[in-house]
Amino acid sequence: MGRGKRYSDEHLNIKKVIAVTLIFALIIAGIVVLVNYDDIKGSKKTSKSSISISNSYITIYSNDKWGVINSKGDTIIEPIYDEMVVIPNSSRGIFIVQENVNLDDGTYTSKAIDEKQNNLFTSYDTVEALQNIDANGNVYYDKNALKVSKDGLYGLINFNGKELIAPEYTSITPLEGVENSFITEKDNLKGLVDDSGNIIIANQYADIKPLTNSYEDGYIVKNDSSKYGVITYDKKQVLECKYDEIENVTGNNFYVVKENGKLEIIDKDSNVIANSGFDEVVSINGDNIIIKQKSKYGIIYSDGSEVLANNYDDLKYAFDNNYIAKQDGKYGIISTTGETKLDFKYDSISYMSDEGFIEANNPDGTSDLINQQFETKCTGIVSEINTSNNYIRLRENGEYKFYTFQLNSTDEQTIFPAHTLYLSKQNGKYGFVNSKGEVIVNYIYDDATMQNQYGYASVKQDGKWGAIDSDGNIAVQPQYYLLQNLVVSFIGKWHKAQDQNANYYTDILE
Repeated sequence: MGRGKRYSDEHLNIKKVIAVTLIFALIIAGIVVLVNYDDIKGSKKTSKSSISISNSYITIYSNDKWGVINSKGDTIIEPIYDEMVVIPNSSRGIFIVQENVNLDDGTYTSKAIDEKQNNLFTSYDTVEALQNIDANGNVYYDKNALKVSKDGLYGLINFNGKELIAPEYTSITPLEGVENSFITEKDNLKGLVDDSGNIIIANQYADIKPLTNSYEDGYIVKNDSSKYGVITYDKKQVLECKYDEIENVTGNNFYVVKENGKLEIIDKDSNVIANSGFDEVVSINGDNIIIKQKSKYGIIYSDGSEVLANNYDDLKYAFDNNYIAKQDGKYGIISTTGETKLDFKYDSISYMSDEGFIEANNPDGTSDLINQQFETKCTGIVSEINTSNNYIRLRENGEYKFYTFQLNSTDEQTIFPAHTLYLSKQNGKYGFVNSKGEVIVNYIYDDATMQNQYGYASVKQDGKWGAIDSDGNIAVQPQYYLLQNLVVSFIGKWHKAQDQNANYYTDILE
């Protein structure tokens, strides 16, 4: 019932997505910015406008070497490096390069360079990006701090080179899956800092783990007696280190602990709320608590009383008093009174809490988009949920349609008034018009979507992909089959790499 992948400003390879959907019985939604390729004979130039593109940096791979381009497709650093050039912050011209890699003993050197390949922060022995992994397995980097070493000890600096934490730790590692949280080690004891250099937890614990994937919820700490407690991000110890275990569940100032071999729900003052009738506590949502017993799920109230009996194969909080439930292999939505709000007919259901609507996945690979009144407003393949511009892009009957988060119909021009090209379709072929409706690229292409954030559009002709620029001129003649690419996107001559989580572009004929 996870939210799944979303790819902003890129094109979705629909045939590939459908294949993945059939295999996994869910939609792995992606987004790809495809726009029709225009050749000299296929384009009409009636007027020109310009699109504003913010400068950013992107890693490229060519001929087994790594380099950097900017968002206009200009080469910043030629592909000359054996190891991937890491760009921790795409808006900053600071690049991390690894050299002298020895796979046998795991050693390497790491440095920072600028656009002219000048070495930066040379008072340190090494400079590295702080790499983490999100809940979907995507790699990301801290955008505010870099890890540095001096004489075998580690510290943090910002991107201007200001020292945030002096090199005095034997290690600094990101807390996996949690932003702005870095485990430090000194004298074999662990502590925790953020990317501003603030010490959140002093180096006095045997171990530190995240309470949830949000640092605001705090951290589980383990003392030298193997007892666990909880410290919040604002440095308060809400639970002393006296518990045998603390589960990764919290809400409404409640915690789930194991004491003397017994699982308990306690409040922040360590008062026991409930300690029987369940084998596992799944989540706490206000005063309602999802519990599991003998492979079945139910809900109890914060005083331990039963709200919903353990009759469900799965149960997840949605909104208000409504829960996503599973029975007989299908998902629906019920209320805390047991009323069925959404029939049990879906392969999976997600509630988009930030956006305020329900995505319910059908067996045929489409999704029903449903409002909080449980009204189905539209059905299709979700290719993008864009929180920056507040829209949903849905493929319905072979056409891309746009919706607001209130699930009202809208269009590309309303969402992107600064675009120079807008996708249009006639007689089964794609072309592009400008904001006045004048044809800029003739209707001669087999597949296309909208202009991407870099001003380029990917186009498909005779089974091959190419690209046009923001004026409709050819950037890349169609030459890439890209059959295995879930995402198709171009920046100049470079296309996004095959891996759906790839964060680099390439010119390889895949």
